[in-house]
Amino acid sequence: MSTTSIKQVAQHAGVSVGTVSNVLNRPEVVAATTRQKVQAAIRELGFVRNESARALRSGRSRTVGLVVLDVANPFFTDVARGAEAVADEQGSVVSLCNSGDDPERERRHLERLEEQRVQGLLVTPVDATSPRLDQLVERGMRVVLVDRGPAGDDRCSVAVDDVEGGRLAATHLAEQGHRRIAFVGGPAGIRQVADRLEGATKAAADADVALRVLETPSLTVTAGRAAGERIAELPASQRPTGVTCANDLLALGVLQEMTRRGLRVPQDVAIVGYDDIDYAAAAAVPLSSVRQPRDLLGRTAAELLFEEINDPEAHEHRQVVFEPELAVRESSIHRRRRRSNG
Repeated sequence: MSTTSIKQVAQHAGVSVGTVSNVLNRPEVVAATTRQKVQAAIRELGFVRNESARALRSGRSRTVGLVVLDVANPFFTDVARGAEAVADEQGSVVSLCNSGDDPERERRHLERLEEQRVQGLLVTPVDATSPRLDQLVERGMRVVLVDRGPAGDDRCSVAVDDVEGGRLAATHLAEQGHRRIAFVGGPAGIRQVADRLEGATKAAADADVALRVLETPSLTVTAGRAAGERIAELPASQRPTGVTCANDLLALGVLQEMTRRGLRVPQDVAIVGYDDIDYAAAAAVPLSSVRQPRDLLGRTAAELLFEEINDPEAHEHRQVVFEPELAVRESSIHRRRRRSNG
C-alpha cells in the first residue's frame, strides 16, 4: 500500500516540510491562507498522519486509557461517553479496557497502556489502594480515579457519595412503612458496594428496621435473579418487603424474579436500584433508583486529566464528590401515593 509523505504534501502545496508539520500540530501559528493551501494538498493527496511515528518522536501518544470494572454495565458506558467527549475536544481518543473486576486482568491492561505511552489514565480500580497505581504515578503517569474516592493527594479523583446514596434508598423504603428490608449487592470487597451498604445500614438503624444482607458474586442481572429467588423462597413472615440493590442490574434481576414468582411489585416487594441507567425507567415496573451523574463523572474526570496533561506545573490535584439523588418510580411506591423527582 503506497502512502503519501509529509514531504510530498509540502511539495504539492509549495511550502516547507516544517510548515506542513505546523499545520498538523500547531495550526494557530500558520497564516490562514497558507494553512488552507496545506489542508487542500492533504485532501487532494489523501495524506494520513502517521500517528505511531509522531508518538515515537514525541514519546507520548494521543490516547487516553480508560479502565472500568464492567464494560457490560450501562453505567460505565455513560461514563465512557462523557470522557470520550472531552478527549475528542482535546484531539485525543479513548482506549477503553474492561478489567472484569479482576486484579490480574487490570494489571495487564495498565501495563499495556503504559507501554503504549498513553497521555494519561482514567481508572475505576478493583482496589483503589493498590500499590500498582502508586507506581504508575511515581513513574510520571497522570492518573485520575473514576467512581472512586481519594486514595492520596498525588492524584485527582471523581466520585459520588455512595454512603449517602445507600442511605437515601433505605430511608425511602423505611418511610414507605417497610419494617423488613434487604440489601442486595456484592462482592463486598468492591468499595462502592461497601459504601452503599454502610449507608443502608445507618438508615435502617436510624429507622429501627431490620436489614438483611444478601451478598452477590457479581453486579449482574443474573446475580439479581438468584438473590430474588432467595428472597421469594423465604416464608412470608420473614420475607423482606423492601429491597435496595447495589446497582440497577441487580434490581432488574430481582424485579424479574419477583414477577416470575407471582409476587407483586411494589405491593408485595418494593425495589430500589442504584445508578438510574436508562433501562431503569423503561422496566416493566419503572424502577426507583439512586441517580448518579454518569456522563458528568466521565467528563469531569477527563477534564481533570487534561488539565494535568496540558499544564502539569499549574495543575492542582482535586477530589470531586457529587451528591446522589433518588428518582422515585412505581417499583417502590403505590401509584396513588407516588411522589417522583425523576
